[in-house]
Amino acid sequence: MFPFPDNLLAMAAVDSFSLLMREIGRSYHYCMEMLAVVGAFYTSKVCITILSDTYVLIRVHFVPRIFGRPDLSKRYGKWAVVTGAASGIGLSYAKELASCGVDLILISRNRDELEASAKEIMETYNISTMTVVTDFSRGREAYPVIKKVLEGKEIGVLVNNVGLLNPLPDSFTNLTEAQIWEFINVNIGAANMMAHLVLPGMVHRKKGAIVNISSISCCYPCPRYTAYSASKTYLDHFSRSLHYEYASQGIFIQSLIPFFVCPNVTKLSSNLSKMSFFVPSPDEYACHAITTLGVSRRTTGYWPHTLLMILARFVPEWFWAWMIPRIKYCQKSL
Repeated sequence: MFPFPDNLLAMAAVDSFSLLMREIGRSYHYCMEMLAVVGAFYTSKVCITILSDTYVLIRVHFVPRIFGRPDLSKRYGKWAVVTGAASGIGLSYAKELASCGVDLILISRNRDELEASAKEIMETYNISTMTVVTDFSRGREAYPVIKKVLEGKEIGVLVNNVGLLNPLPDSFTNLTEAQIWEFINVNIGAANMMAHLVLPGMVHRKKGAIVNISSISCCYPCPRYTAYSASKTYLDHFSRSLHYEYASQGIFIQSLIPFFVCPNVTKLSSNLSKMSFFVPSPDEYACHAITTLGVSRRTTGYWPHTLLMILARFVPEWFWAWMIPRIKYCQKSL
């Protein structure tokens, strides 16, 4: 055995280090290329998403307003049914339908407000109106009177607007049995039963439209509003499933997902009771929302709300769940 000279060992060490650096360099460049490819794909995805959202925003909210409203009576049918029609979005949507020449059947549990609203609409828009006073929270007892009024009428549009919201955020276990059944009967049962009443006639005529008014709370978990948000999620899913089931038979099903609308939230916030760009009046909201009928099967109905929904996609679910109860508590103290 002959020992290696020191200079040969040094040369070997230098060559090994150079080889190591070259391998590290190759790996680094490979990683950088992979990161560049991933970055390019992500950038492309973001750009495509932005372009797609912009296209949908224009197509759903602006193009229909340019070409004006279609003849809803001719497209869907002579009569429209609106639940929760005594005030708020329900009343405003009924007025928009009336302005299109559609006769109305208005349903609510408040007799005085309902009859006053029906009289105002009839005199303003020169259409026929009918009223049904019933309480959806009573479950099956609410529907015989409705069924009797609907018999023989060409129901072209159904607007399921009636809904129940717990006035203040609270734990689910603090709800009474009666409150839980009210959420089920009003927020879920009413939409199911009303759709079940009008769909056979729509299927027979091969035309009709059902608008189920949900809420932004259907998109994310809302702790301390658990029963309410879950019921609105049901309504959204119900709408989307009905669309796939009946679209081929000429029936349009729409899930309408508004954010805050004044004055429906005045009990929660004095700030939200003031109209603003993102908090429209019911009349302004309905004026926008009705233009999306027949255009988009799932929409906020109001283009500033669509902007908010686009931004909400980037909010992590855990942050949304943490934020919602605190917003409500802050609103209550304003």
